[in-house]
Amino acid sequence: RRLVVVMAAALARGGGALSVATQLQGVKVEEVGSGRWVDVGKLLTSPSRSVTVFGTYAADFNAIEYCQRLRHYAGELERRGVEEMSLILNASPEACRRLVELVDLPERVSVLSDPDGLAGRAFGASRGWKPDDDSLELFGATIRLNAYGKLFGMLWGLGALGTLPAVIGGYLGNPIRAQPWIGDAMRQNNDQARWPRATSEEFAKLPVVGAWGRRPLELATLRLQNMLGISLKHWDQLKPADDRIHVLTQLGGLVATEPGGDLAFRWTDPGICAVCNFEDLLVALDASPRG
Repeated sequence: RRLVVVMAAALARGGGALSVATQLQGVKVEEVGSGRWVDVGKLLTSPSRSVTVFGTYAADFNAIEYCQRLRHYAGELERRGVEEMSLILNASPEACRRLVELVDLPERVSVLSDPDGLAGRAFGASRGWKPDDDSLELFGATIRLNAYGKLFGMLWGLGALGTLPAVIGGYLGNPIRAQPWIGDAMRQNNDQARWPRATSEEFAKLPVVGAWGRRPLELATLRLQNMLGISLKHWDQLKPADDRIHVLTQLGGLVATEPGGDLAFRWTDPGICAVCNFEDLLVALDASPRG
């Protein structure tokens, strides 16, 4: 797996050193807190090693997991020379602030508001199922589809092929690859009394599978905590505005750049719950010529 990641990162570097930044030149997002506007293209060509996450709307599973992974891996990224960590959310500044509070995201991660999802689309994030078609032909009948209907279809893999493998993987676990961020996120959820209360240490006590890198049901349990305790409980504060519900189906991704904009790593989310594995990101940063 490590060799595959290194090879993929090398191909990404060879195929588009500054192409990602070029795609995003002139696309501006609002920095939460300061209110200043940031050109994403310039952000990716900064003189520092950087990691930029193109998130989704604030109540989304993917956005929550990206926050939790950034929270856990921020120190590891800094130890690898990453000086700038940015999270772009398809959400208003108010929704961004609320999500940051709920997941206790560290201040060293810069959070940027992009309610229309323009940066993600320029980056090449998937727009999901039937982004430009509001109808579905079924058994000779025409069914009208709004963004919520399209999102429901995506939960079953329509227009988001990575969704079902990612969801099922959360139940089955993985005997090899550890995901230490899960335990960190569970502890934070427990501190906030989010149900069901569970810890990675409890999963580690399971017979046979307790020694796995990611135990069966462990990630699925965290996702249940996130859904009930963050997404649904705070839906009114985190949801997109009615005139921007098109972002419900838009996915995200991640890009790591070297000083000046050379590409070190790129990931595009293939589905719901199918976000970047930061262990792969660390491997790519270690293998990068400037790493």
